[in-house]
Amino acid sequence: QVELVESGGGVVQAGGSLTLSCAASGRTFSVGAMGWFRQAPGKDREFVAAISQGHTTNIKDSLNGRFTISRDNAKSTVSLQMNSLIPDDTAVYYCAGNPRDNVVDRASEYLYWGQGAQVTVSS
Repeated sequence: QVELVESGGGVVQAGGSLTLSCAASGRTFSVGAMGWFRQAPGKDREFVAAISQGHTTNIKDSLNGRFTISRDNAKSTVSLQMNSLIPDDTAVYYCAGNPRDNVVDRASEYLYWGQGAQVTVSS
């Protein structure tokens, strides 16, 4: 079993920055790629970014340039640096683990999920 725990959520003003972190524990050798998804109220969960063990990244096109994903394999952590935040970035952000080392954007490919971290961007 793999447990993912997010941290770093909160309230930030538009234009500000926030970094989310996710720590994996348990059978971490079962996790290949790690990713972030988000879900805004009344909307479907959407892909944000993913990173492989070899640090290959995939970031949603509309977020590229503002969001950066990184990971520390030794610590089994993944981070999401979010800059120039806008109110539309308000959502619950979920950390996810893919058993395969494949930075896909399909949520169905990710087996392990955290509980989510609320990010609220005020205007």
